[in-house]
Amino acid sequence: KKIPITDILATDIIFTDANKGLKASEEKLRKFFGTTDTHKIAETILKRGTLKLTAEQRRRMIEEKRKQIIAFISRNCVDPRTNLPHPPLRIEQAMEQVHYSIDPFRSAEEQASEVIKALRPILPIKMEQVTVQVRIPPEFTGKAYGTVRRFGNIRREEWRADGSWIAVLEMPAGLYGPFLERMGEITRGQVEIKTLK
Repeated sequence: KKIPITDILATDIIFTDANKGLKASEEKLRKFFGTTDTHKIAETILKRGTLKLTAEQRRRMIEEKRKQIIAFISRNCVDPRTNLPHPPLRIEQAMEQVHYSIDPFRSAEEQASEVIKALRPILPIKMEQVTVQVRIPPEFTGKAYGTVRRFGNIRREEWRADGSWIAVLEMPAGLYGPFLERMGEITRGQVEIKTLK
């Protein structure tokens, strides 16, 4: 959806330094932008300019992106020796060891694949999906159905004559433990789960 430039601008004044309140002269505007129309200039700045962040803003964005990358890796990767997910703290410490430089403007998923490659020499790690079959007793299907969907992609499902529900789903290996725990809570331990792959 295209938003009018007037909705974005706080003011119709073009500054050379907004923090100091230094207004750009018409001569400079004409020289650099070929016009004095503030809306056209603002559009050019938005399309071609770069976002200047304070050190604090950049630090916060990098920290938030670091947390997203760590969560992604913890959720989607396992230690091939144990087939269990690495704890977030271990991933964070390994990232510090390899000195991976986080870009606050790139997606966490994109950077996570690079981080995984960088971590492999010091941390046994592999991305893995597990396929799980779950059978929910009839009295818990209503509560469990939505939760199962949130944990993974349902590949096959079947409603049995007794009212129980069987689903085969794929999920990141790192979510398998929390999935078992949550299903146990919802069904009071009456769930049947088996790993297919």
